[in-house]
Amino acid sequence: MPKSTTYAAKVQGADGRIPYTVADDAVWGDLYARQEPQIRQHMARPYLEGFDKITLPQTRVPQCIEVSAQLRRLTGWQVDPVPALIGFGRFFEMLANRSFPAASFIRSREDFDYIEEPDIFHELFGHTPLLTDVRFADFSQAIGETGTRCAPEDYSWLIRLYWFTVEFGLLREDGGIKALGSGLASSPEELAWSRSGQPEMRAFDIIDILRTPYRIDIPQPVYFVLEDPDQLFASAKRDLMADIHHAQALGLHAPKYPPKVA
Repeated sequence: MPKSTTYAAKVQGADGRIPYTVADDAVWGDLYARQEPQIRQHMARPYLEGFDKITLPQTRVPQCIEVSAQLRRLTGWQVDPVPALIGFGRFFEMLANRSFPAASFIRSREDFDYIEEPDIFHELFGHTPLLTDVRFADFSQAIGETGTRCAPEDYSWLIRLYWFTVEFGLLREDGGIKALGSGLASSPEELAWSRSGQPEMRAFDIIDILRTPYRIDIPQPVYFVLEDPDQLFASAKRDLMADIHHAQALGLHAPKYPPKVA
């Protein structure tokens, strides 16, 4: 996650609602209108089925209390607004308690196509569809529970399993490859990039994933492809701490991206 942000968190009122502006609602509406036809074409069925269940408003920023009411009914999850940046420790603790942290601000027009840090469009449009599916919701909880047992030096290893699946995973479907992750669903630029034939596509392999470094501020040069969602669900039943230690012993792969210029 980025170490700093130019965005400020929006604060809930006493009624649990955030006072989004007309301009905020307009950004949401334009993002929704641009992205919905793209997800219909390029996203995998598990995401699309969840998207249709969650029924997000099209022309205004959804309120977390509204979305939470639907998620609690479907999978026992809820969405809780947080500041723009939270640490891995708090992130894992929230997932372990079936609470998804949602950065409360929405991106500016200048960041319309691609934003480095997560915003409310990414959190709700990107993440909540899979959280309507108990299998994906349980996987996220398992990642969180493992994270609560990790030492801080292990956080960056574990988060790669989440990053390359829930955030930027791909799924083979009907003889082709569809996008699955929330970072793809919510990013006009990255969804198109993942379908361009230019990034490297690798078979899903937990140890390989744990050893693969990434940058958050560029479209991904490497994606991992699930042959079946059951591969992901089975990984939650593994001894992930043992997998992390195995990956650490082998060491990181050489990055597929250039170093970030300070």
